[in-house]
Amino acid sequence: MLTTTDAIVLSLQPHSDKAHLLHAYTRAGGRVNYMVYGLGKKNTAGRYSPLSLLQITTDERSIRTAQLAYVPRTIDTDPYKRTIALFISEVLYHVLRHPMPDEPMYNFLTEAVQTLDETSDPRNFHLRFLMDFAAKLGFAMEEEPVLPSSRKARQEQLRSLCAYFAEHVETWQEPKSIEVLMEVFD
Repeated sequence: MLTTTDAIVLSLQPHSDKAHLLHAYTRAGGRVNYMVYGLGKKNTAGRYSPLSLLQITTDERSIRTAQLAYVPRTIDTDPYKRTIALFISEVLYHVLRHPMPDEPMYNFLTEAVQTLDETSDPRNFHLRFLMDFAAKLGFAMEEEPVLPSSRKARQEQLRSLCAYFAEHVETWQEPKSIEVLMEVFD
């Protein structure tokens, strides 16, 4: 039976010569993994960039069709925003593990992607996202950190936020993209 739902791309990984494994957070089912066949033929891998907002039609566990539900104006072309999207998608990949629908979480994430796309100064976006995401998950920080204005302060706050997530999320793994994120904003 075919079903259609909205989805946020968390990760796309090669699975075989003909298939990729898509990790997505969906409106209808929470965290779900799907097989994607034929990339490079009918579909392009760019459609499955980190944090892409899609409308997908699936049968059980494979994607039949995928269309962009939101066409980003700047995330794919701005190296800062692209790096932030990579970082956030990696955080979501490790934190959002349950295949349960959560409409408020889905709406929160969709709004965050659109805000990232529309912001003119993304330097502190990932920090604000982590603070808001922690609150959404139920472990808001007792005191609201002031967003930093210097590179060094931004790096320190990012490390502190990651340590905070490590204390509260059992499945937390420090994102590999954190070093890239720090270099891009150097």
